[in-house]
Amino acid sequence: MAFDGITIANIVKELKENLLDGRINKIAQPEADELLLTIKTPTGQKRLYISASASLPLIYLTETNKPSPMTAPNFCMLLRKHINNGRITDITQPKLERIIRFEIEHLDELGDLCKKYLIVEIMGKHSNIIFCNDNDRIIDSIKHVSAQMSSVREVLPGRDYFIPDTMDKLNPLNVTFTDFTETLAAKPTGLAKAIYTSFTGISPVVAEEICHIAGADSDTTPKELSEDVVIHLYKQFVLFFERVNKGVFTPQIYYYNGEPKEFSSLPLSHFGNYTENPYESMSLLLENYYATKNTVTRIRQKSVDLRKIVQTALERNRKKYDLQFKQLRDTESRDIYRIYGELINTYGYGLEPNAKHLECLNYYTNENIMIPLDSTMTPQENAQKYFDKYNKQKRTFEALTGLIQETQDEIEYLESVSNSLDIAMSEDDLTQIKEELIQAGYVRRKFTKQKVKITSKPLHYLSSDGYHMYVGKNNIQNEELTFHFANGNDWWFHAKGCPGSHVIVKTEGNELPDRTFEEAGRLAAYYSKNRENEKVEIDYIEKKHVKKPNGGKPGFVVYYTNFSLMIDSDISKIKQIN
Repeated sequence: MAFDGITIANIVKELKENLLDGRINKIAQPEADELLLTIKTPTGQKRLYISASASLPLIYLTETNKPSPMTAPNFCMLLRKHINNGRITDITQPKLERIIRFEIEHLDELGDLCKKYLIVEIMGKHSNIIFCNDNDRIIDSIKHVSAQMSSVREVLPGRDYFIPDTMDKLNPLNVTFTDFTETLAAKPTGLAKAIYTSFTGISPVVAEEICHIAGADSDTTPKELSEDVVIHLYKQFVLFFERVNKGVFTPQIYYYNGEPKEFSSLPLSHFGNYTENPYESMSLLLENYYATKNTVTRIRQKSVDLRKIVQTALERNRKKYDLQFKQLRDTESRDIYRIYGELINTYGYGLEPNAKHLECLNYYTNENIMIPLDSTMTPQENAQKYFDKYNKQKRTFEALTGLIQETQDEIEYLESVSNSLDIAMSEDDLTQIKEELIQAGYVRRKFTKQKVKITSKPLHYLSSDGYHMYVGKNNIQNEELTFHFANGNDWWFHAKGCPGSHVIVKTEGNELPDRTFEEAGRLAAYYSKNRENEKVEIDYIEKKHVKKPNGGKPGFVVYYTNFSLMIDSDISKIKQIN
């Protein structure tokens, strides 16, 4: 979810509570488009991180420091000259714009009290950090925007600062019913789009939420709404933004299948199938959200080469399987050739010379049958020809049966590696998966004197009843957990009929409660290829009944008696140890 005006309002409230009357102690510029301010406040030292990055603009309080360049950039030096030791007297947000204004008092070179403004604009690729005097004249900015770059507004020293109003949006915090209805009615788009294009600070996600709580179809155009629906929509709109006016925020991240999908300062009821994780601080939420997002993105990027190798091998083996299966179907008629040969040997003595077919009784079915013959061959030669066909197809069938099983095993193995890549959480996980692919012959080992160190470990959870549960993140870990770590009376869980992790529950000699069985089943469901299904079938059995087939690939097991359960894949309430 992009920074919208509501998120900014939440941040402003948090900054006011933490930074007002604080003095700017240090100013650093770690990157070309970043600032890190250290501020001394009555409650202690605070750090404010500001990024005007075009791809990821951010602003939040943090405890993390970042190294700065040896020589400070010009913008950083300018800020140090003017506002170092300056006092933050006010923090505001104009309308519900994605803009934060810091009012800073400081003493000039003559010792006179002066006022300056540091303005942070969180506007995607147009994000900027602008430093102005008390007349809103730009002193400098972290990004210079000339007339050649923008026809709307120049951001250069000496220019007047103003907020460009290119879309004539209304302020949702004080809009009247008349303005609300007339503005929406003028929009020919769907209702949700009409809302976020008509009012400042509203993102598409918030527009969808307003439609949802009002019970209105977000794709319906405003003109199609009845008067009663419009009145109800306006009331819900006002109630929603009343919380913003009062500063009643409930920051939370919404997870789907373990990945952070959205964050919000206010509840989003239309995300009913998402898992919520509330935060007390919006700054902490933003830091965690983007750290997790960046981790997931980085791991996905680093796993591209491995995914390509696995996907290519999968496609090759699937094509091979289809071809082998087609050839196998061609051998289905092999037995009829054997019967033809037997019947010719039985009844062929009465054939006339140059006969082109033999009509006789098939004693296997007690029905008459017509057998084609080669008129240039004797009955014995015709019979031998059919026996030869039968034997050839029989040999082909036997060979293909083994080959198809090998190909099927290879496909299942590669799908399990693909699942391991999906649940990989660190570079160590990828290193272990790469080592597995090297051992399997899919990746060539690069010659190096330094031995690859693998530190990836299985996931560790604690059930509500205090039992330790372990989840393998790849086939090597699955093998280690099942055949080296688990005892005979420990319980083993796995999603039925699909690639997934082995889950081991340590019993310590006790009988497991039902709740622990359910939680272990949820882990097996979540860490499987079927995690997005509403319910997943899970096989579970005592570990002593799980065997490894001779010559089986890592993580492959067999078992002949087991219990089963159908369970969802929601693991949000299961405590993770590491």
